[in-house]
Amino acid sequence: MPTHRKSLIREAIERLDGLMAIGESRHTAKQTARQQGQLAWTCSTGRIHSYKTRSVYQEQVIRFLKWARATSGLRRLAEVDARAEELATAYLLRGIETGLSPWTLATTRSALRLFFGDRALAASVTLPPRRRELIRRSRGPVAQDHDLNPAHWQELITFLRATGLRRREVAALRVADLNLAAGVVLVRHGKGGRPRVAPVLPGVEELLQRLWAGRRPEERVFARIPSHLDVHALRREYAQALYRLLSERELPPARGRLRPADYDRAAVEAVASALGHRRVEVVLRHYLR
Repeated sequence: MPTHRKSLIREAIERLDGLMAIGESRHTAKQTARQQGQLAWTCSTGRIHSYKTRSVYQEQVIRFLKWARATSGLRRLAEVDARAEELATAYLLRGIETGLSPWTLATTRSALRLFFGDRALAASVTLPPRRRELIRRSRGPVAQDHDLNPAHWQELITFLRATGLRRREVAALRVADLNLAAGVVLVRHGKGGRPRVAPVLPGVEELLQRLWAGRRPEERVFARIPSHLDVHALRREYAQALYRLLSERELPPARGRLRPADYDRAAVEAVASALGHRRVEVVLRHYLR
């Protein structure tokens, strides 16, 4: 019987499947690689450790491959592999010319470097600097906010401002995960599958009592999360409020290079733990500045 040749996109998806390392600690993998002299401090492990990263990287890779197929007529992944440096460089330069954001460009290059297994891929391309003032997501009203009536979702919005949970985490939250006595919520499967305990900001005790009282332990706390709710913006509000509470200081300066005296590192580490992040640099850059 004749065999059907896999499409370029199918080959790419199967390669991405082979790069998955769900349940494997990214931090531990990087430490092991460094001890073996295989990895610099700022490099990736070469694996994908979360479903969110997989989703983002797959979108970027497939977009690149469709462009390569349309512009160069390539139909096999081996053909793209042979020209990866040339094509990735051209693709990124095209993105710069068309005005893609620095954050999108950096994510694209990271995705392509992991996909092609080359940490130096397209190194000749100088990406635009990523500045805070250029970030548009979750920093003020956006178009999608007009499709949501906040008055209909006050309990959910208040809860997210007080706990900082991700969309997937709050969607999976059960009544049994609310610990009213300790003032925390249990996140059973956070980023990378890691559990954590998130402290609840003060002032929402009555709300927690309403969400808990008279309900079955296995019941979902919120039956629905509206698709247009900017959960990340609420998560950012939580991070900033928690930092102020723990440090009794204002937020670090929004611009310029940070000095150790500019922020309370212990408080930032506590915020990172509450958010389910292991790198304080991520919290400083994306949540507190």
